[in-house]
Amino acid sequence: MNIAVITGASSGIGREFVYEADKLAEIEQIWVIARRRERLEELKEKCSHSLKCVPLDLADESFVQQYKALLEAERPVIKLLVNAAGCGAFGPFSKSDLDAQINCLRLNTIALTAICRVSLPYMKAGCSIVNIGSNSAWQPVPYQSVYGASKAAVLSFSRAIGRELKPSGIHVMCVCPGWIKTEFQAAAEHDRYIRYVDRWYEASEVAVQAMEDLKKKKTVSILGAPVRRQVALVKHLPVDTVMNIWCKQQGIE
Repeated sequence: MNIAVITGASSGIGREFVYEADKLAEIEQIWVIARRRERLEELKEKCSHSLKCVPLDLADESFVQQYKALLEAERPVIKLLVNAAGCGAFGPFSKSDLDAQINCLRLNTIALTAICRVSLPYMKAGCSIVNIGSNSAWQPVPYQSVYGASKAAVLSFSRAIGRELKPSGIHVMCVCPGWIKTEFQAAAEHDRYIRYVDRWYEASEVAVQAMEDLKKKKTVSILGAPVRRQVALVKHLPVDTVMNIWCKQQGIE
């Protein structure tokens, strides 16, 4: 059975990827993964495909064995894997909650890495991995230090395994969106620390663009010309200059 596996499926970008996967004729079932079962169950009424709800807390290391056991029992072909689960926090690192920062790393990098590794034996030529990074992946981001570092890791990891898996025909793409208005922003206390946002994008826009870029076998998907210009500029400016510009925009010394 050909399936799509989507983490973070209960809201935001993850949920939008469920809707995009629901359009794929080659997919027979969609596995939706998130902590909140009730939010996953809601998706059944909005999708034409069969959905398998898999309530897992990806910040809890025990999820790996549960996910692995499920794959071993069902033996599917994972045509599409989307790692969209993520979290973060805004504010000064010296005043941050340590547990929250560690949870950010576990969810954004460790869980994503584990999901990829456990899924790969069930993938073959023509299958795809989509990892959700961030525009923050391209530069150090003061007052988002751990989140930005975790997304830089996602970008680097995606590019590296993409090169490794190229001979096998498994394609890997990292999605690096700009500012997206989702539940993540509220949880991260966005409005308390971030004063300047050049433009908001919708989660649905990110998912649609990503699926178009995936068809073109792109290795990185970036929504919006302004974001692409910013990424290009950041690559040519000194790191200190980039951080200074960011801090000035946010009114931070």
